[in-house]
Amino acid sequence: MSLLSSAHDLIRKRMAGLSTPQNIRKDMNQYFLNIEQLLKRTVELGESNSLLIIGPSGSGKTTLLKKSLTNIKKDVNIGKNLMEVHLNGLIQTDDRIALEEITRLLHLENTVGDRVFGSFSENLAFLLEALRTGKSSTSCPILFVLDNFELFAMHKNQTLLYNLFDITQAGTTPMAVIGLTCRLDVMDLLEKRVKSRFSHRQIYIHNGSNFDQYVATFKDLLTLNADDIKTFAGNKNEKNKFLKQWNNFVEKITSDSSVLRSLQFQFDICKEVSSLYTALALVLFKLDPFAKPSDTAGEIVDAINTLHCDFKANVLHGLSVLELCLVIAMHHLNNIYAEPFNFQMVYNEYIKFAKRRSHILQNYSKQVVMKAYEHLIELELIKPMYSSATGVHAGVGSKLQKEYRPMSLLIEQSQLHEAINKYNGCPTDLRQWAMSSLE
Repeated sequence: MSLLSSAHDLIRKRMAGLSTPQNIRKDMNQYFLNIEQLLKRTVELGESNSLLIIGPSGSGKTTLLKKSLTNIKKDVNIGKNLMEVHLNGLIQTDDRIALEEITRLLHLENTVGDRVFGSFSENLAFLLEALRTGKSSTSCPILFVLDNFELFAMHKNQTLLYNLFDITQAGTTPMAVIGLTCRLDVMDLLEKRVKSRFSHRQIYIHNGSNFDQYVATFKDLLTLNADDIKTFAGNKNEKNKFLKQWNNFVEKITSDSSVLRSLQFQFDICKEVSSLYTALALVLFKLDPFAKPSDTAGEIVDAINTLHCDFKANVLHGLSVLELCLVIAMHHLNNIYAEPFNFQMVYNEYIKFAKRRSHILQNYSKQVVMKAYEHLIELELIKPMYSSATGVHAGVGSKLQKEYRPMSLLIEQSQLHEAINKYNGCPTDLRQWAMSSLE
């Protein structure tokens, strides 16, 4: 595998959460230290603890926990002794499935064998007892991570949560239970007996509201370090040269004004880092430190624009000149009357423009204009007005002719402006007419 392919693969793993994040937000440093200390006390002192990390999706809950775990595992003794059980409420949908996953992750299939247990708690207690070492006073420390914690609270009788919290409170086995959830009211979901056994340690995380942090996250995602390239194939000199060239390339594209504008646009719409990953996934394998940074910057801008493309604006790009004339006429009528319009009003407005600028338009008959008008209805760019009195569209089922049925325009001013600017071969007079209606 080439150095470039290895770099792409590493960044892909970062986006998929398969590798350890390089950095966390500065405002999360205190939470990072708290989690690290809690895990160290569980492993080194045999304490049992429970903790809830609460925050909106994409705020960094999983990143924070992964970074804390990676940091404490640098100690050989901790990394060797700590056993981890990761459960997800979306996958382990009931306590039986959760127990089977616990047995598998703790490598206790042979210990359980064909034993028959009277209850879930007996089975769980047996599994934990099986983890005890030769000395009666010591046990192997275990970390339970419950992702989508609120879904475990939906299980019947909350048996799994009750037994996990009960063991942490009893202190018989060194165990830490950490739940990750997006719900702020998660404590209200817990039964009284479960809540009484929970330590009530809670960490609240919010989405990073600072654009500079957002850009820093984007840059950290792409930046490589010396530890990363150790796993790449190739000799040391080649890898060091590639590392320097790649990071210089990342520095240039993250400081490009067009990229920063697109990132600001993305940030204004959605502050979650996951949306940034989605945009980057579209251009990941086009990132090349040997290419022009301006070309790569253009690819990133196009990827972000693709994610948030306006389908109505795209439909407007495919309209004929006649249909576009009708849309502009409707917009003129909205600006003048601020009321529903009908075909006859639109047709009259169109005729006024056609007489002034007859050289850019063919002499279309009224029937042809009506067909174009009906096509706009099919594209859902205009719709009949809804009557609250009758509960149906105004004019539908009545003797009112279709030329006079009240309609409303479903296109915003910004969408029409974008369509006119991007319309290939748009006549100058038509563009000026549209701009006059937008002013």
